[in-house]
Amino acid sequence: MLKPLHRGVSGTRICEGSRDLNGTEKGDFDAKCSSYESDEMFRFLSDSFVLGTLRNQHKLAKQMLSFSIPLIVIVIFFGLFWWSVSISTSSRLHAARSYDKIQEQVVLYLSEIGELALGPSRLRELEFCSQDFENHVPCFSARENPDSGYADRSCELEPKQNCIVPPPVKYRVPLRWPIGRDVIWFANVKMTADEVLSSGSMTKRMMMMEEEQISFRSDSSMFEGIEDYSHQIAGMIGLRNVSNFIQAGIRTILDIGCGYGSFGAHLFSKQLLTMCVANYETSGSQVQLTLERGLPAMLSTFASKQLPYPSFSFDMVHCAQCGIDWDLKDGIYLTEVDRVLRPGGYFVWTSPIADAQSFLHNKTNLKKWNAVRDFTESLCWEMLSQLDKTVVWKKTSKSSCYHSRKPRSGPPLCSKGHYVESPYYRPLENCIGGTKSSRWFPVEQRTWPSRANLNKSKLAVYGVQREDFAEDSMKWKMAVNDYWPLMSPLIFSDHPKRPGDDDPTPPYNMLRNVLDMNAQFGGFNSALLESGKDVWVMNAVPTTGSNHLPLIVDRGFLGVLHDWCEAFPTYPRTYDMVHADGILSLEALRHRCSMLDLLSEIDRLLRPEGWVIIHDTTNLIESARMLTTQLKWDARVIESDSNMDKRLLVCQKPFLKKIANS
Repeated sequence: MLKPLHRGVSGTRICEGSRDLNGTEKGDFDAKCSSYESDEMFRFLSDSFVLGTLRNQHKLAKQMLSFSIPLIVIVIFFGLFWWSVSISTSSRLHAARSYDKIQEQVVLYLSEIGELALGPSRLRELEFCSQDFENHVPCFSARENPDSGYADRSCELEPKQNCIVPPPVKYRVPLRWPIGRDVIWFANVKMTADEVLSSGSMTKRMMMMEEEQISFRSDSSMFEGIEDYSHQIAGMIGLRNVSNFIQAGIRTILDIGCGYGSFGAHLFSKQLLTMCVANYETSGSQVQLTLERGLPAMLSTFASKQLPYPSFSFDMVHCAQCGIDWDLKDGIYLTEVDRVLRPGGYFVWTSPIADAQSFLHNKTNLKKWNAVRDFTESLCWEMLSQLDKTVVWKKTSKSSCYHSRKPRSGPPLCSKGHYVESPYYRPLENCIGGTKSSRWFPVEQRTWPSRANLNKSKLAVYGVQREDFAEDSMKWKMAVNDYWPLMSPLIFSDHPKRPGDDDPTPPYNMLRNVLDMNAQFGGFNSALLESGKDVWVMNAVPTTGSNHLPLIVDRGFLGVLHDWCEAFPTYPRTYDMVHADGILSLEALRHRCSMLDLLSEIDRLLRPEGWVIIHDTTNLIESARMLTTQLKWDARVIESDSNMDKRLLVCQKPFLKKIANS
């Protein structure tokens, strides 16, 4: 059971009533906030005094506080000590619990006193970045890699920008799902109307322009090709249609150079998760348009570094005219595909190079095709089928195949030192890893949704105890039930919004995606699915903590490794909600970057009207709450009866319309 403790200085809307999902009346919800009205009034008067008095009055108040704070601390702790030694033995257990609670209150009171003493300097809001930053992605230099022709990711030389990234001038909150997957606002993305009209024939077939919107009409005749194409792939694998992907063990798909996400959008309705990866582009980004549709996507320097996923992360890898020359560099790009592909998984390649009809007139294509075909054979891939420009290979599920290859045929097997499960922007390696891994399971043995719930023997593969896994699952089931009433229920209602209609009154942005910054076992993701929430989760595993990402991806979820002292490789305004459990407590982060750095990055990733939920120790939550004022967030601190040392910080990022429309 969660109880409101206090709100941040800027937090005014989060206690405003309405009904929760279970039908709780507005008065009941407001009653929870009214019990803290006196504390709020005290803070309001205190802040007004600090901010509104003359300079000499503020100086006098500050001097008085500097003398009184040590005295207050001494009196409080002396009283606690005297009280603790004077109680009877029979009541010590109860007193110890009360003592812990009083200690928590002391921490909160002292932080309030400190905030009052610091005055305006503490409450000063961050300035807005220049408008040039509205679509800026940190860590991607403008200098292109001569080998790949794309910008490389590097965070070492770029200074941190602790400023608030403004939305585009005419930004509008995305449409609700499922309409939002097919219709987006022009003003929300970097690509202009002229760039859309001047793009190639493929783009013109995939997109239509209607007034201020871009439409991806998956139900129109112009988009029948996507459905036919996906069914064609199913038939080439030996399945009746796309609906049979799940039964065949196909749940997660990596789409390299995904265009604007239409392939993944079609598969989404079939319970399939398609992660789009593409290189950073200075204009007209396919990743940004895919993200604006609410679909999974992230930027990646695939051409020079390993992908930030562990081995065996995907059941299928798809490349349709993705711009990768698979025959170059001795096949090292195909070797990386082999690394992230599960045993028995599928590689789908659609390209004019694979069209046998073109070989008669284009000897270069024939040479490239022969190189790719021969190399895939050395990787122990079986070519299942070839139809027009599309080829489907199946990775072997028998590791013994690698030992039966011809001498010096294809890349060698990786040594133990080269095979790692933390490939955070490591250089590409031309060797085959994981052949002796305990995670070597064919995709057919990983059907969905049973793969999300692991038994004792499977958990042992990841070094996880069944009791710990069960406790984690129960914890997040309860947390999801507690979280939802804390956020405005209006964002989950079914507004009668259609393209061209006026927007409903805010808040009107339903949750489509969630970033879990410290995903642990993926329990939050699992609890959201079990509770019927129509969202997908990006499970991020910090590089500084325990790496349970192999467990997460094997459960059929999407996940990535990330160093949270660096910017996440995505565009601003990517996620509707950011969730962080224990992220502030990671020592390796606290010594390398500030809490303001972390919260500023969260603000960059969050869409206007989006939500932030942070769970951590009391003192860290209180420090974060004070910083939310600088970020202009509406914030509230919640206490939990189950753990007196932990607090919950619930925030909403406002849609600053005056800034957006200036």
